[in-house]
Amino acid sequence: MKELDEIKAIALEYGKREAPSILAKGEGEEAMSIIDAAFDLGLPVIEDEALQRLLSGVDIGEEIPESLYRAVAVVLAWVFWLRGDEPGPGSSNEQR
Repeated sequence: MKELDEIKAIALEYGKREAPSILAKGEGEEAMSIIDAAFDLGLPVIEDEALQRLLSGVDIGEEIPESLYRAVAVVLAWVFWLRGDEPGPGSSNEQR
């Protein structure tokens, strides 16, 4: 199990802008707060250290760079599949 100071989290938001953006990110206790909030809201949480490292350079509120579209699309496709939903206008994604 990781030590608290080794835990990192990034929350993505999709549907309000052209591309997914960083909603929140943090390390240690802040990361645990992000993860706990996601669980409390019933949002999927995945562990992908490689993607986390790539996204860590993106500021909160910024859209992800085009070079990461494919990697993030894989994650979002999985999230939509879990929900039985499809991305786009009218999906439940717009409500979150």
